[in-house]
Amino acid sequence: MQTNFTSEQLRDPVIAESEKILRKCVHCGFCTATCPTYVTLGNELDSPRGRIYLIKDMLENGRAADEQIVKHIDRCLSCLACVTTCPSGVDYMHLVDHARAHIEKTYRRPLMNRLTRALLAFVLPYPARFRAALSAAKLGRPFTRLFRVIPGLKPVAAMLDIAPRSVPARSAFAEAGTHRPDAATRGRVAILTGCAQPVLKPGINEATIRLLNRFGIEVVVPKGEGCCGSLVHHMGREEQALDEARRNVDVWTREIDNGGLDAIIITASGCGTTIKDYGHMLRLDPAYRDKAAKVSVLARDITEYLAELDLPAPERPGGLTVAYHSACSMQHGQKITRQPKALLVRAGFTVKEPAEGHLCCGSAGTYNIMQSEIAQRLRDRKVKNIEATGADVIATGNIGCITQIASGSKLPIVHTVELIDWAYGGPKPADLTITEKDAA
Repeated sequence: MQTNFTSEQLRDPVIAESEKILRKCVHCGFCTATCPTYVTLGNELDSPRGRIYLIKDMLENGRAADEQIVKHIDRCLSCLACVTTCPSGVDYMHLVDHARAHIEKTYRRPLMNRLTRALLAFVLPYPARFRAALSAAKLGRPFTRLFRVIPGLKPVAAMLDIAPRSVPARSAFAEAGTHRPDAATRGRVAILTGCAQPVLKPGINEATIRLLNRFGIEVVVPKGEGCCGSLVHHMGREEQALDEARRNVDVWTREIDNGGLDAIIITASGCGTTIKDYGHMLRLDPAYRDKAAKVSVLARDITEYLAELDLPAPERPGGLTVAYHSACSMQHGQKITRQPKALLVRAGFTVKEPAEGHLCCGSAGTYNIMQSEIAQRLRDRKVKNIEATGADVIATGNIGCITQIASGSKLPIVHTVELIDWAYGGPKPADLTITEKDAA
């Protein structure tokens, strides 16, 4: 793609990077076939190629974002299926990140949209606030239908639709501390506690820590870590995202310096994609550039890390047929496709892959709140393909996908690591036990 940025514009390192990305696009259109919004809506401007044209025009002319570009960039899930498909290596992820930051700086959104986005940024990255909000959701649930028809309040209805009816108790595994194996220690890792996941599904990190301890791995829950920054990063709130990244880099650097780390374990693939990008996000900060790059290198999805270990035979056969849903942030963001399925098969489960596995389920951080109608269409399409496999249970590696798919399917859905922990001597995943009680 030909570009016409001025030399003065290219002195800005962010503009210079975007210009290089734009020049790689050859207009081939391969991306349109795998873009969930284009497949759903059929609008060229809701495809990666269309958005690239809009971003190019905005940045090249040095103008503020307008209503049209905001509409189509907001509809982007950042699923990165286009990056997997692109034969030219267009780095769409960093281009759309730049566009979102530019929108945040130059466009004044309608009042209710601003308030909703500010509320999400204030609540979701903070577990205590998120827990309080979920507990309060029962007060608003009777008014869901009303919120759905009032302009500007559809996101509130979407929040209430996906909010769980009950919130699990806070887990002791979320507290800062060190979990040591009973047997000889063969490794030391830190684990990301996260923000939404320990509130919604604390059993995921509990299963991870139990499993790693069983394999001789010491697990540190560092003091002071928090949200990875991805939620606000994808909203264009770049300074907040970078502050959250810096805090975690400091926390993990302290652990690296005081005992060393073999890896930083992440059990939410959306977080993993962002943490693996810390080196890029903080590349212009001389105080954090090198530390952030080191953290990114150490970041591992739990299935990625387990696949590197010499695992023993499982203690019990899995015996269930599992539909494996590969989260977009796993398959497109981190390029992890083989390891989760291989681990499930090794653990004795029969694994089935749903049709159209490359298409997003519609979760995408806050997308299923802010773009609920598109998200629901994607969810229903995903659920139909999953249930067609005839599986007993769904496994995936991202809390957003778990919440989204569970809102549209009667099949139990669990994190991949919960099934692996069960196969290697851990307790049966709570969601499987609940399902059996309901059936009885």
